[in-house]
Order: sequence, then structure tokens, then C-alpha cells
Amino acid sequence: MRRELTQCVERKVDELVSLTQDLIAFPTINPPGEAYRPCAEFIGRRLKKRGFSVEYIRGESAPGDTDRYPRINVVCRYEGRGPGPCIHFNSHIDVVEVGYGWSVDPFAGVIKDGKIFGRGACDMKGGLAASIIAAETLIECFPEFCGAIEISGTVDEESGGLGGVAYLAKRGYFSKPKVDHVIIPEPLHKDQVCLGHRGVWWSEIETRGSIAHGSMPFLGDSAIRHMGAFLSALEDDLYPALGNRHTQMPVIPPGARSSTLNINSLHGGQDEGHDGLPSPCVADSCRIILDRRFLIEEPLDKVKGEIVEILENLRKTRPNFKYELKDLLEVLPVMTDKNSPVAQAVAGGIRDVLQKDAAYVVSPGTYDQKHITRLGHLHDCIAYGPGKLEMAHRPDEFVGIEDLVDSAKVMALAAYSLLCEPEAQPLRKQSDHVHS
Repeated sequence: MRRELTQCVERKVDELVSLTQDLIAFPTINPPGEAYRPCAEFIGRRLKKRGFSVEYIRGESAPGDTDRYPRINVVCRYEGRGPGPCIHFNSHIDVVEVGYGWSVDPFAGVIKDGKIFGRGACDMKGGLAASIIAAETLIECFPEFCGAIEISGTVDEESGGLGGVAYLAKRGYFSKPKVDHVIIPEPLHKDQVCLGHRGVWWSEIETRGSIAHGSMPFLGDSAIRHMGAFLSALEDDLYPALGNRHTQMPVIPPGARSSTLNINSLHGGQDEGHDGLPSPCVADSCRIILDRRFLIEEPLDKVKGEIVEILENLRKTRPNFKYELKDLLEVLPVMTDKNSPVAQAVAGGIRDVLQKDAAYVVSPGTYDQKHITRLGHLHDCIAYGPGKLEMAHRPDEFVGIEDLVDSAKVMALAAYSLLCEPEAQPLRKQSDHVHS
């Protein structure tokens, strides 16, 4: 029966490719949140024709939600022939900005060399398409299953997920008894089960100064120079310390097994005019956005405390140093037990399809598992999907067609294991060896 399921997926290759192209064609760029509604409605129309109930939920009052850019999520549910568990496939429909350096139209779904190119092809419309085909195939091949299958297309994952999965999780959409198992088809390689992610703390720091004429800077106080002192302290003290910290979490790529700090943006002084000429003033404000990724071994209060300590030392030792620190986002590290039902079901599918043991990994960046665990209190959740993580957000982003097909087979087999043969779960546990 498992072979019948994978053969059925193979017969749907053209449909899988076409569906991926159709999803790429929606320019769901976030920010600002374009084309959310038409993309959600496209998913809803397709699944309604196949017997799913469809619900559209707007993330009202979430960051970025406006009448022009409404945060529209779609949740589709197919009820089996009797009571049983529910497996939910959750994919985000938003994509990041296009950026420079493309050799193809980023929303045309160009096929070349066995790959589909486009913004979101890898992250993660290919995964969404593969999960839809997997679910439809299971329903077609085994209509007598007990339980339920859900598929959702949610928004704003790229900006924190507050108008998407977080909004839904607060309202019980990712909690028992409605949902038992969650697979998020993020692009973490088709032979790997992603158990979770590192933690993240986003913060904004503003240094203050005093405005004066640019020809007489001695009459003012440059906020940019104050920020420069802070940056120098980061380079001299914090960056070397972070590089020496390592985690036992199987994070990929290996460089992410250390603590990291990225300076996302820097804004200082007055805006230049339309002609590009500067205002001749001393900067009285400078802002910086920090992206700190931390390990499961690091307490959040220590992560924050290191930044505060640098700022306080500057306040005490540097004349007129004034600052304001603002929290933007904080998420603790998450890691599901690799012997959980959904992790083992996916690992069994990988073994059947690829003839190899699955590797268990952890993502360097967060994704919507954080909300499902934290707000939905549902811990049987992993990420698994087609695509290579290193292609996400890059120009000429692509997903391999073979990877799409293989991952659809794995997801179909995982759903079969959880809905049609739960008694087989104990037999599908792998050894305690963690692949890295």
C-alpha cells in the first residue's frame, strides 16, 4: 500500500510542477504583504473542489494589517470516515523582496535544468505544493482513512508570523484536540528532519546626540560617533566571545552552531534631499537593529545582559553617551524530541523513498514552529520540505523537481503512517544516533 501511494505521487509530477509555478506567480512580497488574498483564495478554491472545508481568517490588528494589505490566512480541512488524529501541513505564502541579480523573471516559474526558478520556489511554495499533492494523493488512494488532514497557507512568517501562525495559534488552530501533528514544509533538504531552531532576539538601540551646524561639529554631539563606540565594543569584546560558544544542537550549517550577531540595519543623521545632497548638520540620533541568534545553552537574560553591559559601560565611561534599548522580538530555542510520532513518521518516509536514514537537524533561523509550540502548546511539530536552505532569499532561487517529487512522497507516507497505520509507529524509530 505504501508503494501504491508513492507510485500515485509519481503520476502527478506534471501537476506538482504546474501547481508550484502557479503559486510562484503570486508576488506575495512581505513587506508590505502583497497578493495575500488572491494567493490564499487560489489555495482555497483548489482544495474546496477536492472536498476540503475552507476558512479564511484575517489577522486583524496584527503588524502590517491594513485594508490595503490585509493579513489573509487560509485553513482547509478534510474529514476522514471516522474519528482519529489530525495531521496539519502548514506553509507560509509570503516571500521576501526580489533583490538584485536575477537572470530570470522571479515570478514566472521558469523551468531549466530540472529546476523551477522563482522567488519563493524554495522558501516555501515548492513545499506548499508538495504538501498539497501529498494530501490529495492520500485521500485519493485511501479514502477510508480515519482522522483529518489540514492544509494551511499563512502569512508574515518572514517578518515574525504575528499575523499568521501566531494569530491562529492564539485562537486554537494549532492545539489539541483540533490538531495532533504538524509538518512545516520549510526547505531543509529532503533527507533531513528538522526538529526546531535556535533562539532569536531582535532589538533596536538608539544613541542620542545634539544637533549643530556641520561646519562647527564641536558645538554639537554626534550620535553616530556614539554608535561607532558601541560598534567598536561589539567587535573587540562580544564577537570573539560569541565565536567561542558552541551548541550540542545539530544546527545546520555548521557555522550556525556558534552564537551569532547580525547588524540588520543602521540609520543615522538627517535624510538626504531628493537631489542627494546632505543636510549640513551634526547627527542627533542614530539607530541600529540587532539580530542575535542564540543557543539552547544560553539563557535569554544573559543574551540581553551582554548588550546592556556594553551600553552601560559606555554610559559610565564615554562623555554624554545616552542610549535607548527596545525589544522587538524574542523567541526561545525549540527542539522536538526526535522520537516523537511526527518525526518518526517523516523519518520512515525518508527511509522508504530515499533508501537512507534521515538526518536530524536544527535550523539556524526561526520559523513558525515557535508559535505552534509556545502558543498552541503542541509539541509534535517538525519542519520537513524540499529545497536547499542555502538557496532561500537569494537571486535565482530554485527548487529541484526531483526534490519536489521525493518530498511529496515522504509527506504522503508520513501522513499514511499517522492516519492509516498508527500501530506501526513504534517500529519506525531509528537508533539514537544523531546525524550532523
